[in-house]
Amino acid sequence: MYFKQVFDKKLAQYAYIIGCQKNGEAIVIDPMRDIDQYQEIASSEGLKITHAADTHIHADYVSGLRELAEKGVKVIASDEGDKDWKYEWLNGSDYNYELVKDGDSFSIGNIKFDVIHTPGHTPESISFLVTDGALTDEPMGILTGDFVFVGDVGRPDLLETAAGEKGNMKPSAQTLYKSVEKFKELPEYLQVWPAHGSGSACGKALGAVPESTVGYETRFSPAFKAAVEEESFVDFILDGQPEPPLYFGRMKKLNKVGPSVIGSPIELPKKVSIQEMVDNDITVVDTRAKHDFASSHLEGSIMASFDKNFNTIAGSFLDGEDEFYLIIDQDNLQEAVNDLANVGLDKCIGFATYNDLESWNGEIESTNSTDFEGLSKQMNNGNIQVLDVRKATEYSTGHIPGSINIAHTRLAANLDKIPQDKTIAVHCASGQRASYSISLLKSKGFDVIWVDDLFKNWNPEVKA
Repeated sequence: MYFKQVFDKKLAQYAYIIGCQKNGEAIVIDPMRDIDQYQEIASSEGLKITHAADTHIHADYVSGLRELAEKGVKVIASDEGDKDWKYEWLNGSDYNYELVKDGDSFSIGNIKFDVIHTPGHTPESISFLVTDGALTDEPMGILTGDFVFVGDVGRPDLLETAAGEKGNMKPSAQTLYKSVEKFKELPEYLQVWPAHGSGSACGKALGAVPESTVGYETRFSPAFKAAVEEESFVDFILDGQPEPPLYFGRMKKLNKVGPSVIGSPIELPKKVSIQEMVDNDITVVDTRAKHDFASSHLEGSIMASFDKNFNTIAGSFLDGEDEFYLIIDQDNLQEAVNDLANVGLDKCIGFATYNDLESWNGEIESTNSTDFEGLSKQMNNGNIQVLDVRKATEYSTGHIPGSINIAHTRLAANLDKIPQDKTIAVHCASGQRASYSISLLKSKGFDVIWVDDLFKNWNPEVKA
């Protein structure tokens, strides 16, 4: 049996390629939209991807199932859950597909996959027990999707907090508890292969270790320790969940109704001039680092630095229907376009490089900045409103009196909560999240000051 875990650092996502080396067939589990990477890995091992499966309707990225289905790959998807959470794009389509439920099984050569319904994170969530039939008739591991992570379980609040289904949070947590109880009955030796690791917003305490075992998780995971009875588990699992990025709701809908087909490799945008960007009323996404952006940028441009936060920031600040330009190092263009496509941003119509921007002689803006000492000295000015873009859990442990708290990944949907007749001083814990937020606020016409400092340096005793 061939087994490969494929990790995407920016979204902390694990996909899996599992192949039967005897017949040369392979399946990819929970693929992202950038499917070339999986095909290249399989090909390098003498395998062909003939099947693809999702564990559930994802919220944090566009699934690659449809792209693979377009290439004739057989798609396996859940038929569990209620009528509101079905794979609408598959039902009645001409694609080669199979909808599966609890107790079903399918095989790729000698490798058998048994389907287990594991609802709670989502109603349709399934996991796959994996058995290498060339060696045994007993499973060696379980692909848990967003059900069980290393050190955590999938958050049950997203249908309410991201998809807008009011009153869904507590019942989903109760359902998740029942799934956790069933998970405890599995053999302790089974390996656990989750769909996410540390850094994902699909849980609140995911570990950085890429895999675990059933025995380890049931003994040591805080979520399982809380599952002594339903009420304590529900309270624990709902407490302290981070605000989901704004694009999560859009991803849920896209993966349910079906994303557009973009093909592979993903087509690159054309090279354009900075002047063309300025002349057109289209959003510019600037991928430089925070201090480079702050010192000089195009009016109205949004900063999404090309780092581990790139997809999340762009996905939270842009709408999937928006056309946009990209300012990017040309060597990173393909990766950036792939990253954006993975969060449903397909409409990049042109790009320019960092050098193009640096050599342009037109009008440039800069960002006003201060530190916490400077902010303290301005606090008596009635025209200053402090905006804290940390998570609510961070805000609750200590904050500047009178500040407004909106997590940076939810900011675009909450601009109406910010006064337009005051100067907005934006801070976070280190200055990084605030730098993203400043760019969005400036693009919307707010007068802003970036607090480029560590929050631990805030000292309310400093006076003007």
